[in-house]
Parts: sequence; structure tokens; C-alpha cells
Amino acid sequence: MPSKREAAIAAAERTCPRCGTPRTPTQGYCVDCGLRLPPVTGRVASLRRGWMRRVGWYPGDWVWVGLPTLLVAIGGAAVAIALTDNSSSTGGVTIVASTNRMPRTPPQVTGAPAVVLPTAPEPSSGRTTSTTPAATRSGRSGNLTWPSTRDGWTIVLVSYPVARGRTAPLQTARRAAGLGLPEVGVLQSSDFSSLHPGYAIVFSGVYSSRADAEAALTSARATGFGTAYTREISR
Repeated sequence: MPSKREAAIAAAERTCPRCGTPRTPTQGYCVDCGLRLPPVTGRVASLRRGWMRRVGWYPGDWVWVGLPTLLVAIGGAAVAIALTDNSSSTGGVTIVASTNRMPRTPPQVTGAPAVVLPTAPEPSSGRTTSTTPAATRSGRSGNLTWPSTRDGWTIVLVSYPVARGRTAPLQTARRAAGLGLPEVGVLQSSDFSSLHPGYAIVFSGVYSSRADAEAALTSARATGFGTAYTREISR
């Protein structure tokens, strides 16, 4: 396990976390997709390595910005609970009973019987109906296969060089599906003309338009995939 985590740390510092393009330690932006690359030196880089050694995966450098706010919120909640408990122990609560008695039975309403109107069908989401089993369509096990006759948009969670094998992509796909992300699977970039060849891409969602994919991007990033992005998938 330590050797795999060290290999993951090395890969994270030598490739772009968005598209997997090789990078140098002093490089500020990815030459392929333009992403601002995380630093490989300094305090944040040291914290990133420690996180990956202990946990085995890394949500993104944004966690160090949100962590202080979370700690302050937890501390505030703890103080509020303590003050509430102290107030309850030093004072009493006066309960005033109402002198008006409620009727034992509710009044009977007479009139015409209620008419139940039919509900309108929910609007279509624009997705093409698939004939595959529900469990496969949802990608709940992280093993969804991109439809062979479908072009569209998706959310790229992580890209791995094909030379590293399929173990890491499949593990990441299962973890993403376990976190509740929809339609999770792994596709080979070499099979699609819109992608750079040579990568195993963990994706979530099969969307008809870029707008639909962008609408789901926030949820994907909130589950820990801070560098997720949308990408068109076409053969």
C-alpha cells in the first residue's frame, strides 16, 4: 500500500490533475488544457503528500482553504450547545396550560366530494432512453460503459495514463459511485476523437448538452473531486 501511495504522489506531481499531461516541477499551467497546476513545493505540497500517504486519495488543494472555516463553524456550534446546556441547568421552563379544551372529534365538513385532478407528466430531461438494465445505466458500481451510438457531454473526474493499468481507474470509479455520483464508469480516450489518446478516464454522467453537464459539475466537485471538469465525448 505505501508503494502505491508514493506512486500516486509522484504521478500527481508529474502530471496535470485534469488531463494527465506530463508537467515539470516549475510549470505553472498545463500546456494542454490550460489548468493552473498545483505547486509541488511549499507548505501546501507538503500537506498534500501527507494527506495522500494517510488516506490514499486527495480531494484537491481547495480543502486547505475550506478547512479553517469548517473548524470555526464546529467550534461555534460547540459553544452554542454548551451555553444552551448551562441555561437549561440554571433556570426553569414555565408551561402555561390553556383553559380552552379542544373538541374530542374534528368537525365534519359537508359538501361536494373532493375532485382529484390528474397530474401532468414530468418534463423530459432530454436524455436518450437506454435499453440496458437500470443498475448498468446508473453506474452504481462504477462500471458504466459509454453508449456505443451516443455522442454527448460528461464530467471527467480523474484521468490516468493507460500505461499505469486499469486498477487505479476502476478503484476511483467504484469510490465515486459509492459517494453517490450518477452514471460512473471508465472510458478509453483513444476510442474518441474529441479526447487526447492514451488515457483511462473516470467519468460521471451521460448528458445531451454542455449546460446539463455544467449543472451537475458542482455536485461532483463537492464529493471530493475538486478538479473535475466537463468534456465533450464524440467518436
